[in-house]
Amino acid sequence: MLEVKSPIPAEGLTIADAARRTGVSAHTLRYYERAGLVVTRVDRTSGGRRRYRQLDLDWIKICTKLRATGMPIKTIRRYADLVAAGRGNEPERLALLEEHRADVLARLAELQENLTLIDRKIGVYRGRLEAGDADGLWAPGRPG
Repeated sequence: MLEVKSPIPAEGLTIADAARRTGVSAHTLRYYERAGLVVTRVDRTSGGRRRYRQLDLDWIKICTKLRATGMPIKTIRRYADLVAAGRGNEPERLALLEEHRADVLARLAELQENLTLIDRKIGVYRGRLEAGDADGLWAPGRPG
């Protein structure tokens, strides 16, 4: 069932609420801000507590997706810097994303190759178990 999220209040969300909404810890939110990954300045209350807006949450979700696909923090920071700088650097942003996409595709191809090997091994084990001669499979340190 699709989770319906309530609108963000005018004063923004606390760090705990932002963490729940984005699926990352409060520690990670603080780290993203310190590391220069957030493209806007996160609002603060008069007492200095962070208050997150929808734009902040959307950007944090982008950062987490880029990290999950293996983009280094340094590269995310570069991308964030380009976005924060505004118009005029779109070709650089595109090049950065295209390079990352190529890296992700290469990793996917490697994973697919590895999965093919695993599937082949599963087929061998299933076949040998069904045939009743699985004990004939090679085992290190055991005479074959």
